Amino acid sequence: MTQAIRVAVTGRAAPARFATRALLACGAVAGPLFLGLGVIEGLTRTGFDFTRNAISQLSLGSLGWIQVASFLITGTLVTGGAAGLRRAIGHTTGGTWAPRLVGVFGASFLLAGVFTADPGAGFPAGTPDGPAALSGHGAVHMLSGAAGYLALCAAFFVLARHFAAHGRRGWALAYRLLPVGVIAGFAGSATTVAAFTAAAGLGLLALTAAFVRLVSSAATAQR
Repeated sequence: MTQAIRVAVTGRAAPARFATRALLACGAVAGPLFLGLGVIEGLTRTGFDFTRNAISQLSLGSLGWIQVASFLITGTLVTGGAAGLRRAIGHTTGGTWAPRLVGVFGASFLLAGVFTADPGAGFPAGTPDGPAALSGHGAVHMLSGAAGYLALCAAFFVLARHFAAHGRRGWALAYRLLPVGVIAGFAGSATTVAAFTAAAGLGLLALTAAFVRLVSSAATAQR
């Protein structure tokens, strides 16, 4: 009888574990997908220059729908990853706030996809070379991005606590230092847009690494 109960419980738990890993995998895919598509578009769109234009501006022009879709898909994947994060570490150190903060980061991408950036610095082609004039939708885009990345930096600090509690000292140190790198890059955007792009990419790839680590941990725990 006891053995039968164990088999029944294991049978019910397996789909839940699979769902958790699938959601974490969604979060892991988000960053590389967004950055990869942004690089391809940036290299092929007429008038776009990574030293002068932000990836967000790829949402403009006749092919802007591609970048808008990238924002929306990325936001959806990160939000799914946040749900997986809650399922995976919800009852451990950092398990309450890390999923919430990552969820805010995902929501910021959804908002950025709806409210596009302003044209400027020669993009789309034919736009004057001067700085972009800030519109209402451009302001929402900018503020959503700022709020999202601040939430991500806070999530890294919380994840550092989680990793430290589980003996992952190297990971804990890295996730305490990462927010410094991201914020420094954003501060450097006053000098060059490339610093902003690098900081945004660092944040996305660091989040991917955390998701991959947790997928691996979930797989190990399942064995």
